[in-house]
Amino acid sequence: MESVFGIHEQALAVRKERQGILANNLANADTPNFKARDLDWRKELQTAEEDMQTSRYKPDLKVTNSRHIEGFAEASTDDFLKYRMPTQPSLDGNTVETHIEKAQFMENAMQYQATLEFVNSKISSIRGALRGE
Repeated sequence: MESVFGIHEQALAVRKERQGILANNLANADTPNFKARDLDWRKELQTAEEDMQTSRYKPDLKVTNSRHIEGFAEASTDDFLKYRMPTQPSLDGNTVETHIEKAQFMENAMQYQATLEFVNSKISSIRGALRGE
């Protein structure tokens, strides 16, 4: 299926993970000494592309028939999770800048939606081809 959806399958998973991280940052905007975190998106995407090209994914599902499609293990984003450097540090040690987090959250939400629409259009075109439309 990776040839059908390309990098978009992994992009959806990473954007979903990032949405949770950004939401956590916003939820802790008033917590003293909380350090805002974010994903190194470019590095994450580059690694996913390399993995797809070299087939470094490890199947996590048992294939009992040669016609089965292999499943792939979930990629971990922990290696790409970094602390955000604040532009205006607060006195209580909190590094969350609400205006930046909100902007990042909305940008990520729009990108997630765009990727989801792309995947949906691919599925629709495959469905149409199978029906002979």
